[in-house]
Amino acid sequence: MFTDIQYRILKRISPGEPDCCSGSAYEGKSKLAAQMGDQVFAKIAGKVVIDFGCGEGVDAVEMAGRGAKRVIGIDSREDVLLKARQKALGAGVQDHCLFVSALATQELADIVVSMDSFEHFADPAGVLQVMDTLLQPEGEVLVAFGPTWYHPLGGHLFSVFPWAHLIFGEQALIRWRSTIRTDGATRFSEVAGGLNQMTIARFEKLVASSPLKLASLELVPIRKLHHFHNRLTREFTTAMVRCRLVKRT
Repeated sequence: MFTDIQYRILKRISPGEPDCCSGSAYEGKSKLAAQMGDQVFAKIAGKVVIDFGCGEGVDAVEMAGRGAKRVIGIDSREDVLLKARQKALGAGVQDHCLFVSALATQELADIVVSMDSFEHFADPAGVLQVMDTLLQPEGEVLVAFGPTWYHPLGGHLFSVFPWAHLIFGEQALIRWRSTIRTDGATRFSEVAGGLNQMTIARFEKLVASSPLKLASLELVPIRKLHHFHNRLTREFTTAMVRCRLVKRT
């Protein structure tokens, strides 16, 4: 009964798909530069780079066109890999920008890049293990992701208003989603791209238990909440997690 009431409220509040987490903020801009800083292009120059969780390949193609020696985009979804290959072909970088599944490459990277992926991976601990096996001994992993779970829009599509994903139950939100998406998902983890409810604290614990370690960690505050951003409020006021990982010695 309670789930039904929540569903009806959601339908009234948001009868269609909300306009959040659409990526429109990066339209006409370099998402790589916005999330990792302009220095990322100097860092990848002449390097073998793996884009882990590459999606449709926008970032991988950009890196290939801006100085990387070779870029290998990795994703578990063949449909997005196909679109990525088409983007590489259209940009003329197909000779040094490849797209494969994680098990299809044995080449070690100087740099592994992960953009907006750690909140989606079904097995983030396993991903850290795989990243370690794909990294040169002196290599590094550059990670940027968000929003995390307690961010106002941490529910991604389920964020019909700030923190809605924390107020409404999973079943009510999934039922509401079924009116606008038809993939049959029954849990957050089953939606397209996955949603693993990643928090900052959980990410830190995953890294601490992995073969990699934090060389640096930056929690970028939500611009309008930066005055309230601190150790106690970070889960609710962080816009993006940005970090560098290296192998443990």
